[in-house]
Formats: sequence, C-alpha cells, structure tokens
Amino acid sequence: MSNVSLFAPASLGKLTLSNRVVMAPMTRSRALGNVPNALIAEHYEQRASAGLILTEGVAPSPNGLGYARIPGLFSAEQVAGWKLVTNAVHAKGGHIFAQLMHTGRVGHPANLPEGAELIAPSAIAASGEMYTDSQGMQPHPVPRAMTEADLASTRAEFVQAAKNAIEAGFDGVELHGANGYLLEQFISPVTNQRTDAYGGSIENRLRFVLEVAQAVSDAIGGHRVGVRLSPYGVNAGMEQYAETDETHLTLVQKLIATGVEYVHLVDHSPMGAPEVPAALKAALRKAWPRTFIASGGFDREKAEAVLAEGKADLVAFGRPFIANPDLVTRLEKNLPLNALDFGTFYTPGPKGYTDYPTAG
Repeated sequence: MSNVSLFAPASLGKLTLSNRVVMAPMTRSRALGNVPNALIAEHYEQRASAGLILTEGVAPSPNGLGYARIPGLFSAEQVAGWKLVTNAVHAKGGHIFAQLMHTGRVGHPANLPEGAELIAPSAIAASGEMYTDSQGMQPHPVPRAMTEADLASTRAEFVQAAKNAIEAGFDGVELHGANGYLLEQFISPVTNQRTDAYGGSIENRLRFVLEVAQAVSDAIGGHRVGVRLSPYGVNAGMEQYAETDETHLTLVQKLIATGVEYVHLVDHSPMGAPEVPAALKAALRKAWPRTFIASGGFDREKAEAVLAEGKADLVAFGRPFIANPDLVTRLEKNLPLNALDFGTFYTPGPKGYTDYPTAG
C-alpha cells in the first residue's frame, strides 16, 4: 500500500500533470460539420483542472466519421478549430490529448461526408442501429472489407492525424483500441475473419494495431502516445471470445516495444458489460512498464484505493465530468455532484454541455 493521493502531481512522459484525475473520452456530438468550435473549446476549458483531458473520439479520416457531429483531425479547418480548444485548456494550466477514433464498421453513410465509406477488417455488419440526423435510426450497413491498399492508407491517416494533433497544440494522442471501433475490430476474431497476415492467429489480429501504434509513435514520439483497451466490452456489437485475456495480454506486451507511454484500460461493467477479471487487470498492470490508467465507474474512494494498491498511476472519470466541470474540486472537498441530464448527452448546442454549475 502507498499513500499516493489522487490530487498529487504525476508524470506522464515528459509532462507533469497537476493531479492524477483524467477526464475520460466521451462522444458529445457538438461538432457541427465535423469541425471543433468555440462551444467545444468552452466545454474543455471548463474542465481544464483535470490532470489530463482526453478528448471525445476524433476521426483521423472521413471514413472514420461514423457518428453524427463528431469532430475530425484531417483538415486545415479542423486543426484551426482544435487550436481554440488546446489554447483554452493550456491557458488554464491543463493538458489535453486527442483521442483518435476511427469508427470502422460502426456508422452509416448518412453520417459520412461525400466520398467516404464504411470500411472494416471484414465485411461483417455491426448489430443494432445507428442514429443519423437526416434519416433517424438506421441499421448498420455491411462494411467493405479493407484491402492491403486500404490498410496502408488508413495507417497513413492515423499518422497524419497525429501530426495534425501536435500542430493543433495537443500534448499527445490516444489511439482508440476499444469500444468496438476499427482498431478493436482488428483485435477481435468476432469482427476480424480475414485469411491474410492480418487475421486468424492472435499475432496476426494484433498486427494492424501494433503497426499503427509504431507508426504514430515514430511520427510524434512515443511519450506523446497512449492506447485505450476494453476487453470484455460489448459496445457496437462486440462479444467475448475464448482468447480475450491472452489476446489483450499479448497486445500489451507487444506495445512495450512501440514506445507508447500509456495503456488506458476501461472496465465497462458499471454500464452493464461483463466485468474485466481482476486477474487480467493485474496481469496487464504488471506487464506494462510505463503509465497505466484505470477507467470505469470510479468515485474518489475507489480511485484512491487503486492508486494506494498500485493498480494504476492515473484514474479516468467519465460521466461525472459531464455534469461537473469542477469535478476535481468537488472530489477533493467531498462536495455533492450535479445530476446528469441524459437527454442532452448527444444533442447539439450548449444545453447539457457548458451550462452545468460549479460549486463555487
């Protein structure tokens, strides 16, 4: 046991964070035209007291824009929009990473710009439906299976988006290898049924993720890169498989050589998914030599416990940050939290986004 405080400074690569509280990435669908704006900058500025902010998922290419009104990082206009955000956060003394999220098969053509398409490791549709602004709820279409040329171009898009993130003033990027999006679609045999070098064995299914991690690390420096994982997650039609534990442990072990700074492990059991086994969490933590972020249903007491037990270096909070821009202060002073307005999670505009009161 240690006496590490949730509110004590922490190192992350070459950064010194003001505390060990991380704002988890959360889609909020406020980027009209897929471009960050002043409203988004205000939202993140309000929450800059977090030791580290991880943005909502940001598409590295038009093909990755599966949801309505999510931002990208592939155009000059988007880079300019994100500068509003990073400048605002840095002015308040905060640090911020962009989460690069390619949605892969999770999406609908009505949410994609002209010329973009749904691509994935294999031509297997996600279960359920996708919301579109123009057509309401629609079934997930069958994506086109990626060719070798698609693999190369998509890797390059991640690299360019990471470079764009640094140009936009971000302190780094998080690669979204969780929640059923493109990178996890390669990891899982449920969604990856390829017969080439990128499918079949665990090693083959991890190949694309490791190539992306290495390429992004080479481009902007591994100290600026993290990877998010969600074994046992069920978002976007994901399912467990016999080698879930072995696959993720192997991935974490192989990520070490890429030089990426952190692994961000999310347990979605508070949201109804199966719990990530304690033994797997412990094995992943033990295997990883650098920063380890724990995420999923934390309050102050649970966060301080995992820090004290050495189970994580930083702790991510999701939904509490939606309703509490001053969450760090509220946690530190044991103040009550604002109630969430679930109806405004994904609606455009400031309501339920920038209008939650602070305790002061």
